[in-house]
Amino acid sequence: MNKFVYMFDQGRGDQRELLGGKGANLAEMTRIGLPVPFGFTISTEACNAYYEAGKAFSKEMEDQVLEALHNLEERTGKKLGDASNPLLVSVRSGAVHSMPGMMDTVLNLGMNDKTVEGMAKLTNNPRFAYDSYRRFIQMFSDVVLKVDGFYFEQLLEEVREEKGYESDPEMTAEDWKDVIKGYKEIVKKYTKGSFPEDPKEQLFLSISAVFDSWNNQRAVIYRRLQKIPGHLGTAVNIQSMVFGNMGDDSGTGVAFTRNPSTGEAKLYGEYLINAQGEDVVAGIRTPQPIVTLQNEMPEVYQQFVETCNLLEGHYQDMQDIEFTVERGQLFILQTRTGKRTAQAAIKIAVDLVEEQIISKKKALLRVDPDQLNQLLHRRIDESYERNALAKGLPASPGAATGQVVFDADDADRLAKEEKKVILVRPETTPDDIHGIVAAQATVTSRGGMTSHAAVVARGMGKACICGCESVSIDLKGKKFKVGETFVYEGDVITIDGSTGEIFIGEIPMIEPQLSDEFQLLLTWADEERKLGVRANADNPEDARKAVEFGAGGIGLCRTEHMFMDATRIPIVQEMILADSYEQREVALSKLLPMQQEDFEGIFEAMKGHPVTIRLLDPPLHEFLPDKEELLVEVTKLQMTNPESEELKEKEFLLRKVRQLDEFNPMLGHRGCRLGMSYPEIYVMQAKAIFYAIAKVIEKGTNVKPEIMIPLVGHVNELKEMRQLVIDAGKQIEQETGQKFDYIVGTMIEVPRAALTADQIAEEADFFSFGTNDLTQTTFGYSRDDAEGKFLQSYIENKVLPENPFTVLDQNGVGKLVETGVRLGRKTKPTLKTGICGEHGGEKQSIEFCHETGLDYVSCSPYRVPLARLAAAQAMIKHELKQSVNELQAQK
Repeated sequence: MNKFVYMFDQGRGDQRELLGGKGANLAEMTRIGLPVPFGFTISTEACNAYYEAGKAFSKEMEDQVLEALHNLEERTGKKLGDASNPLLVSVRSGAVHSMPGMMDTVLNLGMNDKTVEGMAKLTNNPRFAYDSYRRFIQMFSDVVLKVDGFYFEQLLEEVREEKGYESDPEMTAEDWKDVIKGYKEIVKKYTKGSFPEDPKEQLFLSISAVFDSWNNQRAVIYRRLQKIPGHLGTAVNIQSMVFGNMGDDSGTGVAFTRNPSTGEAKLYGEYLINAQGEDVVAGIRTPQPIVTLQNEMPEVYQQFVETCNLLEGHYQDMQDIEFTVERGQLFILQTRTGKRTAQAAIKIAVDLVEEQIISKKKALLRVDPDQLNQLLHRRIDESYERNALAKGLPASPGAATGQVVFDADDADRLAKEEKKVILVRPETTPDDIHGIVAAQATVTSRGGMTSHAAVVARGMGKACICGCESVSIDLKGKKFKVGETFVYEGDVITIDGSTGEIFIGEIPMIEPQLSDEFQLLLTWADEERKLGVRANADNPEDARKAVEFGAGGIGLCRTEHMFMDATRIPIVQEMILADSYEQREVALSKLLPMQQEDFEGIFEAMKGHPVTIRLLDPPLHEFLPDKEELLVEVTKLQMTNPESEELKEKEFLLRKVRQLDEFNPMLGHRGCRLGMSYPEIYVMQAKAIFYAIAKVIEKGTNVKPEIMIPLVGHVNELKEMRQLVIDAGKQIEQETGQKFDYIVGTMIEVPRAALTADQIAEEADFFSFGTNDLTQTTFGYSRDDAEGKFLQSYIENKVLPENPFTVLDQNGVGKLVETGVRLGRKTKPTLKTGICGEHGGEKQSIEFCHETGLDYVSCSPYRVPLARLAAAQAMIKHELKQSVNELQAQK
């Protein structure tokens, strides 16, 4: 028999795959004796079985749920549906990986027309009982019966206005009875049926709804963003209810054991008196800081502080804790590893090492390399005189500028048009996730630091302001008002998520500075990693930035980028349009000192670190005007000024562009093929490199140049181009009287090069795998066409697990890399190997490079810190795997 259901005291904290994160933590908290309301977990295996059966419960599963329910009834002394002593439960999702707000929850399940009377008598608080009942109807109808929550909110708003109330606590029991009657009419109108009164029917319908929510749109989008596998399924947790809305000695809250924005080691969170848990995160009422609970309920606060310390010590990490106080008694509803900003993740990891709670290796594994990008973005210039329009809660740090939008769909649409937008809402719901993803930042007028917008934005590293109550939003009019100032959709604002301030217009920003904890963590990473980390840099400024971020050299200097400058393009075009070798030489002689100057600056910036310089790679037509635009200009001149000199020049240029135009430039006349046809171009570049080496050595700076021939597919191409470079080097050595120490290698970016790497290695001192082009040539995809036309649908429909231009395709492209390394080192055991595509800054790809035995990865300067950390994590994970394998071998 399959076991699908586990009581809380039957599970353990290490059973996340089976019980989900929430279920495993509830089991673990029960095991260590914390005051957890009792219940049971329906496993992730049950979810998968439910889907396999066509979204239906097997008899076996139903029986196990009913048996667990009976066990819960005996444990609590209450019974589901009993009018005199009713058991009420919550039904919550609990995926393996935390997915805050992405799936559905039902509270107060078990309430009906009879049990509500029982609750009123038992608590001697009819107002509480009927408030709980109307909440259940509204939530159940929304989640299970799919009746839009808007209709219920609209009715409630009408009743409040009619009674002259400003907030829900003013509503009486009789008021709630009227609301319940109206709610049931709404259900009948939109479902053509009555609200279900049978608690067991309610229970199984709710479990189905939670399972179904695993594949709702927002959950699917979130999983794709967070790279959470879809096959894991979600668990469902059925837990006896405790109530924070039973009066002023009750309440509910969410707290973190450390500040999730800054990492400061202080209790951080919020609570509401006389409220249920959903009120805190829903953003309908603005909660109080957790520290003020010390004044309102000192004994409860002290017990809560001790519980937080116990949980953080037990899990050895910052915890996100949900709690309820029922008539002065504290209950812990959930603990999980808290979502945090990159800044907080680093500080917490370093602090836990210094507090001797975890090791340095464990601290390095605690920080997600992708998060480090958050720390490398701009912030508002501190010298700017701040005139804030409004101020809310600083929910997620960072600054952003963009046009105001009020709808998630609009944010998504405008972002696709490459417009920067800021999403402004009264509060966000999980359905707004695509808008939060698309926007530069999010602002809400309601809600606290633990509201949906705050949690999601922090997890994504996006700036966010919540609870900005001075902002009055008119969604229909697409505007908001602060005092007498109106801001309309499309107006530009700037927000500072670190202070909670909103400003009109665009504000100057400055580059980030890395904290001491950040630098310390990266120092630990450098001690652990075996893989070198270099940067892709094409100019001295990028080279200096690379050194600042800890790069150990330049893995790719794209010399064609030096030609793109507005002052150089005319000379490059002169070189391309030359009719003879002599004319081309004249243009090249003008370009040589320009290239030399760039190389000198890069060598000086790198201070003796290796610099890999790729000779010209793209086809020549890329430096000429666009063919279609030229055709339009020629046609206009033929009609308006047919005898002009300008027309003759344009017609000549058009002929040249047509001559150089290619059906498939990716596979055409570029890279070493261009060097073979026009060797004088590569000779000029080689001479510029050697002149720069001579100049920099004269200044007393060490230089380690590595000259790279691009797009080699056959060893004979490399043989000829290598000799060309060596001859140029000898010539400049004779001119300058200096001896140069350099190496010549190639970029492996076509499959044939990888497959014949043993032959190519005879002429190469190093291999650099250009994984961007290697991915194009292996898949047969043109990246620009694939990403614009079909690649996204491939990923969404799971034809491909990832975008292969973002995450290295290990099964295909990776096999070619492995083959290239193995064959190359078979010929030359000391052959240096690395990758210089964008994959060099992606954590999964970096781990693959470590396992494959590459010497280094190269990425953009701003991704260097990420790569340093990911390389350390790859080493630590490799050691852990080895330890596990050794233990298994001993057994």
